[in-house]
Amino acid sequence: QVQLVQSGGGLVQPGGSLRLSCAASGSISSVAAMGWYRQAPAKQRELVATITSGGNTNYADSVKGRFTISRDNAKNTVYLQMNSLKPEDTAVYVCSGDFSFGTRSVFRYWGQGTQVTVSS
Repeated sequence: QVQLVQSGGGLVQPGGSLRLSCAASGSISSVAAMGWYRQAPAKQRELVATITSGGNTNYADSVKGRFTISRDNAKNTVYLQMNSLKPEDTAVYVCSGDFSFGTRSVFRYWGQGTQVTVSS
């Protein structure tokens, strides 16, 4: 069974930094992509950043230049380095993994989520 276990998050002042981690375990044959989403109360879920197994990255306009997504393929782990944090970054951050298991089909899995609060 596949599990995505997140760590990091917490309370940080505006302008501060946090680093989130998400480690996948299980019999994963191939990782198509991993990413980060966030959702604040009464708001829709927003895609923050994605990274493919080949290292291609994409970012939401709202975080571009401040956040960096990276991965360690050997550990099936994805990271989100968040700098210059703003109050509007406050949300529950959830990691995702798009995995295959020896076939063409790709399945999406989700982490448990972690709270990031940016406040003075």
